[in-house]
Amino acid sequence: MYVAVLTFVGFGVGTIFGYLRDFMRAWGLEKRNIAEEREQQKDFVPLYQDFENFYTRNLYMRIRDNWNRPICSVPGPQFDLMERVTDDYNWTFRFTGRTIKNVINMGSYNYLGFAETEPNALKTVTKELQKYGTGICSTRQEMGTLDKHVELEKLVAKFLGVDDAMVFGMGFATNSMNIPALVGKGCLILSDELNHTSLVLGARLSGATIRIFKHNNMQSLEKLLRDAIIYGQPRSRRAWRKIIILVEGIYSMEGSIVRLPEIVSLKKKYKAYLYLDEAHSIGAVGATGRGVVEYFGMSPDDVDVLMGTFTKSFGAAGGYIAGKKDLVDFLRTHSHSAVYATSMCPPVAEQIIRAMKCLMGLDGTTQGLQRVRQLGKNTRYFRRRLHEMGFIIYGNDDSPVVPLLLYMPGKIGAFARRMLEKNIGVVVVGFPATPITESRARFCVSAAHTREMLDTVLNALDELGDFLQLKYSRYSKSSHPELYEETRFELEE
Repeated sequence: MYVAVLTFVGFGVGTIFGYLRDFMRAWGLEKRNIAEEREQQKDFVPLYQDFENFYTRNLYMRIRDNWNRPICSVPGPQFDLMERVTDDYNWTFRFTGRTIKNVINMGSYNYLGFAETEPNALKTVTKELQKYGTGICSTRQEMGTLDKHVELEKLVAKFLGVDDAMVFGMGFATNSMNIPALVGKGCLILSDELNHTSLVLGARLSGATIRIFKHNNMQSLEKLLRDAIIYGQPRSRRAWRKIIILVEGIYSMEGSIVRLPEIVSLKKKYKAYLYLDEAHSIGAVGATGRGVVEYFGMSPDDVDVLMGTFTKSFGAAGGYIAGKKDLVDFLRTHSHSAVYATSMCPPVAEQIIRAMKCLMGLDGTTQGLQRVRQLGKNTRYFRRRLHEMGFIIYGNDDSPVVPLLLYMPGKIGAFARRMLEKNIGVVVVGFPATPITESRARFCVSAAHTREMLDTVLNALDELGDFLQLKYSRYSKSSHPELYEETRFELEE
C-alpha cells in the first residue's frame, strides 16, 4: 500500500510543479521550449493543444533521455550506442561524436538471434538483393507480386500447418488494414483490454461494435459472448452478423500467454470466430517455435485467423495472415494492404525464408531447433533468478518478455540511466503506456544471449535493486536445499 501511495504522491508532486512552471512560462519567467502558436495566428484555432501536452511538457520531458537512444550497429545481443547529451534538460540533444561500445541489449525483440551480420548466414539475402534490388515500387495487386512472395507464402503455410497464407510489408498494418476487411457494421468485436494498438486501431477502423473483456479473464469473455447471443444488436435486437474475438499470443507489456484452450472452447460453444495475433509468440514459444498453438498442443484449425509478424523472431519486417484457403483468397481481393501498400522488398522476404527454413530444419542443420531451446533455457533462468532476488515480475514462466515492476515515476529514469552506466541497454515504460501505478522495465530475452551476459545483467539488477529499493516481492526462498537425488521428502508445515 505504501508503494502505491508514494507512487500517486510522486505524480501529484510532479503535477503541482508542472502547473507552477506553466505559470512561470506564461509570465515570461521561464523560457518556453515546446511548440506554440505564432503571434500572427492568435485568431486561428490552436494547432497545438496546450492542456493535452501537459504530461509531455512537464513529466515525460524530465526523463526523455531514456528513450529514442540511437544505436549504430546490428541490434544483436550487444550493440553500439551513439552518445548524446543535453544542455537544456532534455528539450534538445547533441551528439558528442563518441560511441558507447558493446552495450548488452535487453530491449530488442531479437528472440531467436536472427538479427545478425554474419556473412555466411546472409549470403542468400545478398544474392537476392543483387538480383531484385531494394524495392518493388508497386502493390501486390498491380505489379508487386514476385516469385519470392509466392515462395514465402507457401513456406509460411507449411510452417504453420494451414492451407494458405498471405504476407504483408508492415506488421502493424497487417492488423490495422485487414481487420476492417473481415468485419464491419453489424458485427461485434470482443477485444482483450491489453491488446496491441494495431488491433485496437483495426477494430475502430472496421466500424464494428467493440466490447472489451478483462485481460485473460474467461468469465468476463463468456459473459460478453452470452449477452451478445441473448440480446443481439442494440435497439434492433437483431442477431450480430458475426462475432470475432481478438487476442494476442504473448502480450508485449505483460509477458502473459493467452489462455488459448479456454478461448477456443468458448468460441466453439458460442459459434464465434477467433483472431490470434502471434507477433511476439511465433518463433518464441512452442517446442519447434510454432507459437502458442503448438505450445498448448492444439490444432491450427482451432483458430480461424492466424496473424503474426516477421519483425521479431525472424529478424526482418512485415507480417502474415494464415488460415483456410477461402479466407486468404478473400483477403487477396479485399485487403487494403494488398490494394494500396507497397509489397515486401525481396531481401526482406529472403531473410524470412532463410530464418524459417532454419527453424524447420530445411537448411540441413538443427540450428533453428537449438535456438528455440536456448531461448527457453535463457528465459526460465532469467525469470527464476529475478524471482529469487525479490523482484516483482509479470508474465508466464516461458515468456521471453519479462516486465519488472518499478512502480514509482522517479525510479523510471534512475533505473535506465544507472543500467546504461553499467553498459546495459533496457526499455523502461510508464504512464500512459501502463497503468499509473505500474511503471516497469521490460526485458526481452534472446537465444543469442550467453549465460555470462545474463549473469552480468542479473548482478547489475541485484545491486541496483538494493540501491533503488526495487525488491518489492514478499516471496521468501524455501528453507530446503535443492534436492537432485532424493525421490521422496516431506515439507515442513
